[in-house]
Amino acid sequence: MIGCHCQVCLSTDTRDQRTRCSILVSYGGKSVLVDTTPELRLQAIANKVDLIHAVVFTHGHADHIFGLDDIRRFNTILGSPLPVYAAEATMRTLQQAFSYAFTRQTQAGVYRPELEPKIIDGPHDIFGVRWQPIVLPHGRASVLGFRIGNFAYCTDCADIPAAERANLRNLDTLIIDALRPRPHPTHLSFSQALAIIDDLKPRRAYFTHLSHDVSHQDIERDLPDNVRVAYDNMVLEIPGELLS
Repeated sequence: MIGCHCQVCLSTDTRDQRTRCSILVSYGGKSVLVDTTPELRLQAIANKVDLIHAVVFTHGHADHIFGLDDIRRFNTILGSPLPVYAAEATMRTLQQAFSYAFTRQTQAGVYRPELEPKIIDGPHDIFGVRWQPIVLPHGRASVLGFRIGNFAYCTDCADIPAAERANLRNLDTLIIDALRPRPHPTHLSFSQALAIIDDLKPRRAYFTHLSHDVSHQDIERDLPDNVRVAYDNMVLEIPGELLS
């Protein structure tokens, strides 16, 4: 946190050094990036992410989209445009903020991202794997979580509505928003996230999108054994077949 010198911001535990929230989902020789944070370049270098084949967006807030320009490097490596998946409202935000990235390049030597928009309006396949969108409330906005096989990712939400919980049963792994112990109007608190985990009963769950209120070590001390805290550079292996 800029200008903050609390114990978490000064912590030497690398798990407390949190960049903005994003994941990379890899299967079948393809890698799909979920959200392009302002730290995208640094995240890709730190994790040796040399190539992605598509981008999926949860929503259009600045902390989830403003690294989009760095996608240009993956265009160069691939030698082709990248498909970008987003809900219609999010796509409008992206095309307004990065209009130059959605036009075909005609001038030699111009170095910029080149993206192919694909609107998410229901379950869709990406490289042969079904992505089930989960509509989540985030203040007055709606964001998308995703179920991919027996894995689900639900960031930036204040609840998971009952109608959507039906799409999140029988999970191996759930990554879920959990901002801090105290309530927040647009994010789940720790206790709210735990209540949802208790209802959905995934085999394991991970908190994400944490604030600097509590250290990684202190949070995990009070969590059930099947619930942990996600951290930068974490790698998860998801057992089971993703294809559906």
